[in-house]
Amino acid sequence: MSEASNPVSMIEISNLVKNYGSKFAVDDISFKVSTGEIVGFLGPNGAGKSTTMNILTGCLSSTSGEVKVGGIDILENPDEAKKLIGFLPEQPPLYVDMTVDEYLNFVYNIKSCRLNRAKHLEEIRKVTKIDDVKNRLIRNLSKGYRQRVGIAQALVGNPPVIIFDEPTVGLDPKQIIEIRNLIRSLGKTHTVILSTHILSEVQSVCDRIIIINDGKIIADEKTENITQVVDDNRRYLVKIAGPMREVTAALKAIPGVVTVDLTGEREMDSYVYSVEASKGVDVRKPIFYAMAEKNWAILGLQVAQMNLEDVFIRIMDKASR
Repeated sequence: MSEASNPVSMIEISNLVKNYGSKFAVDDISFKVSTGEIVGFLGPNGAGKSTTMNILTGCLSSTSGEVKVGGIDILENPDEAKKLIGFLPEQPPLYVDMTVDEYLNFVYNIKSCRLNRAKHLEEIRKVTKIDDVKNRLIRNLSKGYRQRVGIAQALVGNPPVIIFDEPTVGLDPKQIIEIRNLIRSLGKTHTVILSTHILSEVQSVCDRIIIINDGKIIADEKTENITQVVDDNRRYLVKIAGPMREVTAALKAIPGVVTVDLTGEREMDSYVYSVEASKGVDVRKPIFYAMAEKNWAILGLQVAQMNLEDVFIRIMDKASR
C-alpha cells in the first residue's frame, strides 16, 4: 500500500472500528488523505464504505479508533471538525418547496457561515452552473440540476474537505460528464473523497484509489499504479487471420490457456481474440507455434492493458480466497 507523498494530511483515520455485536462493519482500518487529493473509495455493497463516511462526517459514532479532519478529532470536537466538511449524500438533502436561492441561503444560515453572503453564494452558483435556475423551485428541476444544487450546499462555507457519495447516480451521460468535470475542478482547491460504484468515474477523476471489503482495506494505491496490486496480467490480445471457429478451438487447446473470447474487432479474414493464461504461464510462444502449424498469420499480439474493472474483480477474488 502507498500513501501520497504530500506530508500535510487533511484526513487521518487510525485503527477505526465499528461493530454491531459480533459483526464488524469497519474492522481496524487506517488511512490518510493529503491536502488537495481526490481519493476514490470503492467496495461492494456492505463493504463498510457508507459506515466509514458516516463516521468521518460525524453522523455516526465509532466503536474505537480515531478520526481527524484538519487535525481536529471529530469525536471529541464534532462541531469544529464538521465546519471543515462538505457532504453530498447519495440522496441530496434538498427542500423541494424552496427555490434554489432560498435553499442556499437556508444552508448558509444553518452552517453559521460568516463569508460575504451575496458574493459567496454567487460564486457557488457559478461554479456549479446553477445561476440560471436560482429562482426556480427545486421540485421543478431535473435530476442533473438537483445534483448540482446538492453539490452547491456542500460548498457553502468553503470547507476544505468535500465528500461525495454516488454523485452521478441516475444522471444521463452528458450530466455525468459535467459532474465529473466539476469534481475535477473542485479537486484543485479542496480535498475530495468520492464513493461510487462507477469504476470509470474513479479512473477518470481520482488521484488515488482505496478499496474496502468486509470492513477491511484491501488496496490503497495511486490510480496510475493500481494494476500493480494485482500479481500479474495474464491477458493477451492477439489478431489472427484464419477461420474464427477453428482458431478459437486451437487457442483453447494450448496448455496454459484458460479462456478465449472474441473482442468483436474484425478486419477482412482476421479477428482479435482475448486470451487469458494461467498464473505464471507465458503463452505467447505456444500461440505463435500453434498458429504457424496451421498456416494462420498472427497480425498482432500484445499484453492487454487492464482497466479498473479488471483490477477490482481480481482484487475482490484474491480477498475472498
